[in-house]
Amino acid sequence: MAKSLTPIPYLFAILLLHVVSANSFAHPSLYNHFHKCLKKHTKPPSDQATISTILFAQSNVSYPSVLRNYIRNPRFNTSSTPKPSLIITPLHESHVQSTVICAKSVIPIQIKIRSGGHDYEGVSYISDEPFIILDLFNLRDVTVDAENGVTVIQASATRTLLLNREEKKNPRLPRRSLPHRRRRWPPQRRRVRQHAPARTLEQNAIDLVVQWQEVAPRVDDRLFMRLLVSPVSSATLRGQKTVRVSVVTLFLGSADELVTLLEKEFPVLGLNKKNCNELTWIQSVLWWASYNYTKPETLLDRRLNSADFLKRKSDYVQNPISRDRLEWIWKKMIELKSILFVFNPYGGRMSEISSDAMPFPHRAGDLFKIQYSVTWEEAGSVEKNYTTQAKMLYSYMTPFVSRNPRSAYLNYRDLDIGINTFGENSYEEGEVYGLKYFNDKFERLVKVKSEVDPENFFRNEQSIPVLPKKG
Repeated sequence: MAKSLTPIPYLFAILLLHVVSANSFAHPSLYNHFHKCLKKHTKPPSDQATISTILFAQSNVSYPSVLRNYIRNPRFNTSSTPKPSLIITPLHESHVQSTVICAKSVIPIQIKIRSGGHDYEGVSYISDEPFIILDLFNLRDVTVDAENGVTVIQASATRTLLLNREEKKNPRLPRRSLPHRRRRWPPQRRRVRQHAPARTLEQNAIDLVVQWQEVAPRVDDRLFMRLLVSPVSSATLRGQKTVRVSVVTLFLGSADELVTLLEKEFPVLGLNKKNCNELTWIQSVLWWASYNYTKPETLLDRRLNSADFLKRKSDYVQNPISRDRLEWIWKKMIELKSILFVFNPYGGRMSEISSDAMPFPHRAGDLFKIQYSVTWEEAGSVEKNYTTQAKMLYSYMTPFVSRNPRSAYLNYRDLDIGINTFGENSYEEGEVYGLKYFNDKFERLVKVKSEVDPENFFRNEQSIPVLPKKG
């Protein structure tokens, strides 16, 4: 074991870890030894010159802002929130490699990896044990080869950055493509957004939801229709609450095509051409990102340190929810007052890809995904009220959603469905949330994890566990 702890002696490493643990994980000796280790293992030597500028101890005046900038939920940015001993912000891929080597050898110490996503539960930047953050926000390059139709994307490139870069290289790009490591582009077409007026219960909103469930997952593959459901004050019944329903649509085609299609498939919506706007590809991206009528360069704004307090949960629906059951759900939403629903339809290309083809298991058979959403602005005791409401509505929805397992969406991270303490029962704990996120792919992921990271060095509160050691 002593060999794995170079360049410092084994006994000193134990003492250092103890001191780090007892003092908010931030003893200055850790910085010094980490700095030496990074210089030793960073190749080529030209990348070593910037090491001092990418390594932040808690004593560094820039440490608070570097930590805070990419915290996407202020619930995890309080005085009592555990802080990393160090933050490393690599400028080159070699910095990433050397950081991993040093995190495994200097103490070792847990490493949390942050790349700027929404991370609703803060698992990329908090821990109950000594840890450092490998913050990848500088690794955001997008290299576009328009001639060959290939894009190479670094880890921290946001979707909006990707789309902005691709628009500059090839303004004929379409809207409906997601950021993967390598992508190819189909031909350009016009996009149409629609903004039909919202409905309340007094305006037959329930009819809209009943028909949406039948139409949205199976309609034309060029059409995406998101349904938003929220409790609001009634405009007709003084002092009472109601539920408001709206449909947000993006269509790869013309306004005339969309109106004709929805008159036939979704007549309850009552769409007409005045509710539609025809947009270019980049305009549709700006609109979907809530940047209305601004320049494409706005997509480069990372909105640092600007997140609201929030809680999110998720579910999948595999059978349409009946009218009677929808009425029960509306009553519960009105009773709780604060929780919103976002229904995202599946079907289309999602259901054409075999569930065995990749780890993401939610394919054919899932009609739509539910996001439970509550957001607030003030810190303090109100948090418990909002998070309790989310849990109550989630519990109430049990009969209406998927079961065995009750599936969840990994990118709407939710620690309520289980966490791993990585003790003797690590596999069993991981199975609780792992089956929800990955269904029957969980076992395959465990086998892969056990082969490539048998010591479980890369871990967080909901990571894939390794197989229990035999004997």
